[in-house]
This record gives sequence, structure tokens and C-alpha cells, in this order.
Amino acid sequence: MPRPRSQQVNNSLSPPMKKPNKLTTLSLPMKTKFLLTIAMAVAIASVSLSTIQRDKVGPTVVELREDDLEYISLEGAVGPESIVFDPNGDGPYTGISDGRILKWQGEAHQWMEYASTSPPELFDSCRGSKDPTREHICGRPLGLKLNEKTSDLYIADAYHGLLAVQSGGNITRKVTTEANGVPFHFTNSVEIDQETGVVYFTDSSSRFHRREFLSIVISGDRTGRLMKYNPKTNDTKILLDELPFPNGLVLSKDASFLLFIETSTCKVVKYWLKAPKTGTVEVIAELPGFPDNIKRSPRGGYWVAIHSKRTKVIKQALSFPWIRKQLLRLPLNVIQSGSLILSYLNGQIIAVRLTEEGEIVKILQGRRGMKLRHVSEVEELNGSLWVGSVVLPFLGVYRYQIFA
Repeated sequence: MPRPRSQQVNNSLSPPMKKPNKLTTLSLPMKTKFLLTIAMAVAIASVSLSTIQRDKVGPTVVELREDDLEYISLEGAVGPESIVFDPNGDGPYTGISDGRILKWQGEAHQWMEYASTSPPELFDSCRGSKDPTREHICGRPLGLKLNEKTSDLYIADAYHGLLAVQSGGNITRKVTTEANGVPFHFTNSVEIDQETGVVYFTDSSSRFHRREFLSIVISGDRTGRLMKYNPKTNDTKILLDELPFPNGLVLSKDASFLLFIETSTCKVVKYWLKAPKTGTVEVIAELPGFPDNIKRSPRGGYWVAIHSKRTKVIKQALSFPWIRKQLLRLPLNVIQSGSLILSYLNGQIIAVRLTEEGEIVKILQGRRGMKLRHVSEVEELNGSLWVGSVVLPFLGVYRYQIFA
């Protein structure tokens, strides 16, 4: 049974104060400088602590260089969040910032427009959009998964809900947009049981939209949900709620459990689907960064994409409510800029590889200043790792023999 959903949350992030204090009487530029000074101090301490801990015994750490990878540029837009190949190995398919789903034509070495989550009348005006403020209009496809029996491509669109497109078609249809009367607010990742056709997916927050994803982490929001859609009955069921930023998910080989990501807590969580543990939850891993999607490796275990590092100092800083409150008062673009600076200073973890039991056995990281950053997904196929990012205008491809 799903846990009771929390009561309605007041969306006001800056409630009026009875008496002005020293912080609120500062001018906006002074206030911003004050807060950025705090952020910079945290960043410097984070770098120092990260440096001290590098010699700690643990998983194998592989540092990748720019010439270890190939970049495949997109056409006009950015943000290839998710990557999926069809059963024949054709593709990949990926969704981008203007609502389009693209399919890679390997032999022709070019992208083909496969579908779009934009309304048909807006295809042309949305094409090429990189503007997050238009995502609710044009659509923002995130997680993708093919039903191998029907060839339907299921799409978790951040604003339009769970969608699907038939093979050969280019118009998406709405599958489900709410559960228990509560509309989806941030549909994120999708997985399919290939035997039954049942679709599992996440709604990362009932309070914040995708373009506000950093606010989910900073605020400690726990309004996310894990859900199940049955195409035979057209029924959507909540499996778990009150989750902190549920994100990527993957089904076990025998479909006995799901693994899903909690981005805010940097954890990998197991949810049992079959007896004798049906409905029980256990944490199997805590990760060294803020994770996004999780995918099975054909060699066993899983690849977890890491959006950015989480040092102990950042973890400690976000444990103080007053720091969270002050950060939430900053404009989104300032928060995002700060995130980019921290990512650059701390270096970039690209992905971690987990065993079936959740042990971290390998960490892939890029050198400071590397073009590939804010990784959203790693898909392994035929000796290569295909790497997506929610912000970049290209896919990265690593030949894993380099570091196998």
C-alpha cells in the first residue's frame, strides 16, 4: 500500500516576516553578494575536502580524457536526457529540449526526426527551442522505453505526462496524466515489463516543475511518486509516494523488483514487486554524487549517471534549514550558475558502476573543464557507453575497452 500522501504544501518560498532582520534590510546586490560569498566558501571547502579524500581506498577510479570519446552533435536543440536502442540495436532514440524525439541513423551519420511531444500546430515554432520557460508548451521528453512486443515508444514528458508513439508514427498520444486525482507535475523516467507490458514511471515532484529541479534538492521536497500503469486495464496505481526526488528506474531481470534513484538523497532504492517481500523497500547504495538515471549493463550490474558531485560539505550545508531558505530566495538562474561553478571546481563524476547487490566497483570521472558534464544517462551497447546530458548539445560515446 502506498504511504499516505503529505498534506498540500504552501508553494510560497518566502513568507512575509513579522520584523525585518539584518539580511532582509540589505539591498538586493548586497544580499546577493552575501549569499554568493557563503556559496563560495562552501565550494572552496568542498574542493579541499574532496582533495583530502582522494587517497581513500575504494572503487576503481578511471579518469577519462577528451580524446577518449566521440561527440555526436544534435540538430538545433540541446539536452539528450535519455537514450534507448530498439531490439535490433538500431538508434539510439533520444528526447531533446524542443520536444522532439530523434533517432540516430548510424550509417548515414545523421539524426532523423522520429516524433514530437509538441502539439502538431506548434511543431515548427517549437523546433530548436532551448528555452526552459517554453517547456510546458513544447513538451520536454525525458525518460524513453520501447515495448519490444508492440514497438510502441513510451515517453515520460516532464509536463505532458506519460505518452506513447506507435512505430512509424510521429504523433504522440497521452497515456496517463494523473493518479488518484493528482496531476503529474514532473514526469521523469519510465521502465517496461516486457512480458506483461506494465509500465513503471516516476513523477519527481508534485510541487516543482522540471526547470526548478534544483529547488527540489535544496528544499528537501518529498512529494515525488513511483507509479505503475497497466495498459490492459488503463489503470494507474501509486506504488510509493512522499519520495525525495524519485528519478531513474530499472527492472530486475526476473521482474521481481525495481531499483529507483532518489536524487536528493543520492541513494539507490529497491522496491520489491513479488512475494515474499512485495511492497517492501530497502536502500542498496549511497552514491558520491547526485544521480539521475540507472541502466542495466549487459555485463551484469548497473550504470548510474551522476549529474554532479556531492561532497560532505555540500551535504552538511543542505542539512541546515536556514541555508536552504536563503538559497531558495535566489533567482533560479543564480542557483543554476552556482551549480555550474561548483561542478567545474569539484570536477565531474560521469557515472558509477554497481554490482547486482549495490556495491560501487567503478567510478568514471572527467578531468576538470571537460566538455561532458551534468550526465543524465549511460547506456551500454556493443562495447560502447552512450552518454546523455540534460543540458548539452551532443551525445558522448565512450569505447569501454579503454577502461574495461
